[in-house]
Amino acid sequence: MNPFLELGIRHEIVNAITELGFEKPSPIQEKAIPVLLTGNDDFVGLAQTGTGKTAAFGLPLLEQIDFSQKHPQALILCPTRELCLQISKDLEKYAKYLDDARVVAVYGGANISDQLRQIRRGVQIVVATPGRMLDIINRNAIDFSSISYVVLDEADEMLNMGFQEDINNILSETPENKKTWLFSATMPKEVRRIAQKYMVDPVELTVGTKNTGNANIEHQYYLIKARDKYAAFKRIVDYYPEIFGIVFCRTKIETQEIAEALIKDGYNADSLHGDLSQQQRDKVMKRYRERNLQLLIATDVAARGIDVNDVTHVINFSLPDEVENYTHRSGRTARAGKTGISISLINVKELGKIRRIEKIIGKTFEKKQVPQGGEVCEKQLFAIVDKINHVSVNDDQISPYMPAIVESLQDLSKEDIIKRFASLEFNRFLDYYQNAPDLNIDARESGRGDRERGDRGRDRDRDRDRSRSASTGYTRLFINLGAVDEFSRGDMLGFICNNANIPGKSVGKIDMKGVFTFFEVQDHDVENVFQGFKAVDFNGRQVRIERSSGEDRSDRGGRSSRGGGDRYGKSHSRDRRGGSDRGRSYNKDFRDFSGKRRESKSRY
Repeated sequence: MNPFLELGIRHEIVNAITELGFEKPSPIQEKAIPVLLTGNDDFVGLAQTGTGKTAAFGLPLLEQIDFSQKHPQALILCPTRELCLQISKDLEKYAKYLDDARVVAVYGGANISDQLRQIRRGVQIVVATPGRMLDIINRNAIDFSSISYVVLDEADEMLNMGFQEDINNILSETPENKKTWLFSATMPKEVRRIAQKYMVDPVELTVGTKNTGNANIEHQYYLIKARDKYAAFKRIVDYYPEIFGIVFCRTKIETQEIAEALIKDGYNADSLHGDLSQQQRDKVMKRYRERNLQLLIATDVAARGIDVNDVTHVINFSLPDEVENYTHRSGRTARAGKTGISISLINVKELGKIRRIEKIIGKTFEKKQVPQGGEVCEKQLFAIVDKINHVSVNDDQISPYMPAIVESLQDLSKEDIIKRFASLEFNRFLDYYQNAPDLNIDARESGRGDRERGDRGRDRDRDRDRSRSASTGYTRLFINLGAVDEFSRGDMLGFICNNANIPGKSVGKIDMKGVFTFFEVQDHDVENVFQGFKAVDFNGRQVRIERSSGEDRSDRGGRSSRGGGDRYGKSHSRDRRGGSDRGRSYNKDFRDFSGKRRESKSRY
C-alpha cells in the first residue's frame, strides 16, 4: 500500500503526487500529516529548508477544503514572491485530480487587477506575501470570514523582513476560531512570541534539532585576505567544473558588482536582487532552472523560496549579517535528500562568526585550502577528458564529414590527436594559472595589510579601481536603451559585447538609467563599438551610440548632458539577441563552461 495512503491522504491526491515522483514521506511529512489531518489543533513545525514542508502542510490542507464552495477557506502567508509562486504551483499539482480546486497566488510586482479578477472568480486557497495581501484587504476585495486555516510558512524569515505589523493586521481580519499552522526553519524568540500570541496550545513538532541545518550538507570555509576574495572565489569555482551554485552577497550593490565581474571574466552568471522587476527576476530564474546559468548571485531576500533541484554548492561570498540566516542560505542545496556543499569565504576577523554559526547549526566547519593553480588545471583537464568520454555522437549527422576529418588528421598519431583535443581548453587554464600565487593564510596571521580595512572596504576599493574610467584609458559612451527596456546591467554588458564583438573586460562601469545608459569602454575598442552598432535596432527602435561629453546630469533637472560626438544607428531589422549567430552562442549546457578565462558571451 502507498505510504501516503496509509497516512490518510485520498487516492486522487496520492495519484497526483506519485506522478511528481513522491515515493515515501519525508520525516516532516510523516510526522506532521497525521496531526494536521485531524484539523483540531494549532501547529508549530520546525524543520530545515528542503525537507518537504510544502507537502507537509499542503496535502492535509487539501483534505480539509470543501471545493464545492468558491470562497476563501485557507490563507498561506510566505515572505517572498518566489516562494509564493512555488507554493501555489505545488498545490495546483497536488490538486490535479480534484474537481474545482482553485489556488490564487497574490504577490507584489505583478498586476493587482489580474489577482483581484482571479479572487472574484472564486478561490478556496490564497497564497500571499504580506504586503500585497494587506493591499487587497484594504481595498475590501476579499472576504476572510470563512477562513478556517492560516499557514505561516518561513515564519522566521517573514519576521526578519519586517512583516510583523502586516501579519498582525492580516490575522486580525480572520476568524478567531481558525486553526493556525506555523512552519519555520529556526525558532528565534520572535517566532516563539507569534506562536504564543496567535495559537492555543499548539502541537509542536521538531524534525532534527532546533535551528540546525541539513545533515546532508558539508560546511566548509576558506581563510583568505580580504583583497584576495574575488580571486579565491574564481579559483574555487574553477576547481569544481560541474558546479551549479548560488552565491550569496550582503547587498544589492555587491550582488550586481560580483555578477558583472563574473560575466566580464567569461562565467555563465547573473544576479537576482530586489531592484529587478518581476519580469527580470522571472527571466533570470528561468535561465537558472534551465541551467543556462552556472552561478546565480543573490541577496538573502531575493533567494528566499528558490527551489531548484541539484544545486551543488552554496557560496557565501559574504557571511550574513544575521547568523541565523546561514541556515536558510545553506538550505538551498542538498534538497530532497541530495547532498551539497556550503562554502564561506572569510578573513581572520570573521572566524568568530563561523564559531557562532557552528554552535547554532550543530555542525563543524571544515577548513579548506584554496586550490593551487596546478590543482585547478588538473581538475579541468580531467573534466575535459570525462566530457569527451561521455559526449553523445550523432553518427547520421557527422558521417558525411568523417572522410575529410580523417584525411585532415591522418598525419597525427592517436596520442597526438588526444593531446590536441584536450589542449584546446586546457591551455586556457594553464596560461592563466601558470604563476598563480598561494592565496591561503594562516589563522594566526593578522592580515597585516588588511588589519585596518574589512571585507567590504577592500572589495569596494577593488571594484571601484576596476571600474574607474576615462583617466585610465576608457571612453564614456551613451546608448539609448535602459532599464525600461528590461535590461539588467548584465544584459547590457552582453548586448554591447555581442554587437561590438569585444570581450567583457573591455567594458568598464555601466551606469544604467531609465531610458538610456552610460557605459565605459577601453579607448582602443571605441571604434569597434561604433562599427558594431551601425545597423542595429531594438524592438523596432533605432539603437544610437554617442560619445558622452561632461558629467551625467540626468539626476539634476531631468536632462542628461551628451555631446553630439560620433553617432551611429541605421534602421535594420534585428531581434533582441543582436541579430547574429554570436547572440546565440551562450552555452546551453553549463558544464561546457567551467570558469574558462575567455571572452564573455551573452544570450543577447
